[in-house]
Amino acid sequence: MGSLSFIGLGLSDEKGMSLYGLELARAADIVLLETYTNVMPSLNIQSLEALISKEVRRVNRQFIEDGNSLLRDASERDVALLVPGDPFVATTHIELRVRAERMGIPVRVANAPSIISVAPGVVGLQNYKFGRSATITFPDNYSEVPYDTLSQNRKAGLHTLLFLDLRAEEGRYMSVPEGISLLMQMESRRHEGVISPGTLMIGIARAGSPDQLVRGGRAEELASLDFGPPPHSLIVPGRLHFMEAEALEVLAKVDRSLLSKNIDRS
Repeated sequence: MGSLSFIGLGLSDEKGMSLYGLELARAADIVLLETYTNVMPSLNIQSLEALISKEVRRVNRQFIEDGNSLLRDASERDVALLVPGDPFVATTHIELRVRAERMGIPVRVANAPSIISVAPGVVGLQNYKFGRSATITFPDNYSEVPYDTLSQNRKAGLHTLLFLDLRAEEGRYMSVPEGISLLMQMESRRHEGVISPGTLMIGIARAGSPDQLVRGGRAEELASLDFGPPPHSLIVPGRLHFMEAEALEVLAKVDRSLLSKNIDRS
């Protein structure tokens, strides 16, 4: 009987893998790497192979979503699947795990940081004050779920983490300015006053990497900034505790006058 190990790589490069993940990868007969669910800005395949002393085979979306070949191998040999971020932020990996468990294949998991766990701390916001998250998708897969999610969270005074669409296999990565532009287009269609050019937003680029960039300000200001290479994400703060406001001033370079309008004084 083989096994299947899901190993998170973290957000930046191969050094984000835990020691347990490294142990599982080194013990595997087959090591696979998928990079379609996210992009790791500093990942070096040669360094990764040297670290685990094994060849690493890249696999695409179709291979993972089909899963048959992978599970067939895992029923007989030890297979390690390396995943950007944390393995189970992507629903495809959850489905794969469920199928493996049903087949009686032993499953091991090495968790790692993901944008969900890292983003609040990167900007200095309290994680328990975040509401639902959503993904701003490219126009050819248009969805107003991000607008509805933002509307619900703002009514409750909660922060909103917005993922920006990426299609790594196509080389397409949504930027912070593109995400803001799409939100503004949704506002122009809906006219519900959820956001405006003056709305406080925080743009994050390459979270967790040595060259991460965090900038906050009015939506219209961030829409004109170059955040550099992907991946990017966006946070729209809700009501702020005074310590959160201080953190945003220092960590995201937000102007104090803009923050004062968002502090919860109740």
